[in-house]
Amino acid sequence: MSELVGRTPRTRLGVLESESPAVTSSLGIALRGVTVEQAGVGLGRIVLDSLRRVPQGEAPLLAWPLVCGSVVAERTRALEFADAVLRVEVQDAGWKREMQGLAPRYLAALNRYAGQKIERIEFVIRQG
Repeated sequence: MSELVGRTPRTRLGVLESESPAVTSSLGIALRGVTVEQAGVGLGRIVLDSLRRVPQGEAPLLAWPLVCGSVVAERTRALEFADAVLRVEVQDAGWKREMQGLAPRYLAALNRYAGQKIERIEFVIRQG
């Protein structure tokens, strides 16, 4: 996550600990007793707020790389969102099958983040 300065921190049950009263990140933020879960909730709220501020129809396109992760995002591309369907380009038929199997998980996450109803993800094979 961030590089810590000072003493080497220890973790116990997901809580960052140090022998000093507070550990400071390289950004100068005190990390006293902050759990990974708490940080994740805060980041999730920031993402939600940001995606809800973009023009209607763009949020699903912007949310795609967030919900599928960097490895999948590097090999796919959200093309368009229309009529509650997100069209995503994939490399080949193998990727299409794999993505169709993961579609329910991605759909649930997209609906959580995008702030508008996405009914289906359509995977299309890249042409040329």
